[in-house]
Amino acid sequence: MHGEYKVPGGKLIVVDLEVETGGPEDPGVLRNVQIAGDFFLEPDEVLTRMTLALEGAPADLTADEFSERVQDSLLRSDVLFGITADGVGVAVRRALGHAVDWSDIDFDVIYGPAIDPMLNVAMDETLTADVAAGRRKPFMRLWEWNSPQVVIGSFQSYANEINQAGVDKYGITVSRRVTGGGAMFMEPGNCVTYSLVVPQALVDGLSFAQSYPFLDEWTMEALKKVGINAHYIPLNDISSDEGKIGGAAQKRFSNGWMVHHVTMSYDIDAEKMLEVLRIGKEKMKDKGHRSAVKRVDPMRSQTQLPREEILKVFHDTFQQKYNATEGEITEHDLQVAQQRCDEKFSTPEWTYRLP
Repeated sequence: MHGEYKVPGGKLIVVDLEVETGGPEDPGVLRNVQIAGDFFLEPDEVLTRMTLALEGAPADLTADEFSERVQDSLLRSDVLFGITADGVGVAVRRALGHAVDWSDIDFDVIYGPAIDPMLNVAMDETLTADVAAGRRKPFMRLWEWNSPQVVIGSFQSYANEINQAGVDKYGITVSRRVTGGGAMFMEPGNCVTYSLVVPQALVDGLSFAQSYPFLDEWTMEALKKVGINAHYIPLNDISSDEGKIGGAAQKRFSNGWMVHHVTMSYDIDAEKMLEVLRIGKEKMKDKGHRSAVKRVDPMRSQTQLPREEILKVFHDTFQQKYNATEGEITEHDLQVAQQRCDEKFSTPEWTYRLP
């Protein structure tokens, strides 16, 4: 059995092993474990200790339990570069067939269309259900929308986040998404937003904090191509050398699939944003109005590129990296999303569920 895992920002970890069982109902134990890769270890005996820690381990352990065994074998004086105990645990789970790799997934990549803001939020739920039911392939979908909106996180209070006078003044749609995280101020053409739908098995063994940079590794590559040196600030903020660009959020469904989406600012009207959103006391502490305006640093000022060109780089980077095929949003998809809006996302019960 063979499993591979590349640590985000690190090196490739490869685990080969066999499973010895005593019968059909016996999960078995690990035998002939070999850990390899392009990582660095000092001293050499670290690799032997890590391997022996896994030899004879029950095959039905979780990734965390495998990584604990590896971690317990390490000494304070050991030096590891490009390899982690958690990464070894994930590689073992993949060798055992309990986790999948990007290369195991047949992706679509979808761009647009420009639609009502509420439909985009609803499709994070309806399209994920279609993937789980086998009616659609896993995908990365770049959003477009035809009017301004604010999307608040699933667990945010409407009154704490929204300045109703500003919403009414500018005719802005306020919607609540299924994922957590903070409010997003989005006008047509001012953000780069995408949703990624993948099986939860892709992040098997990763903590929530580890899963964010793992799922957005391709995003960092795309940003680098347009001239932005980006990095993650735990848990879910994406920043550059010039300041914050945006953030990510996730929802893991009971059907075994998850949606991970990211919004990055391209050319935000920060003054208008401050009329629409309430900036909490903690965010304003020691900052003041001028600093609050600077909190979100637009991609336009860092790249000098048209938004359409940036979107194409994102589309092409994902497509080429994961060999994705072109997908589309059909009229039927929009009808299903509209029905879900009527039943849930457009209702006061959902929008104001935390008033």
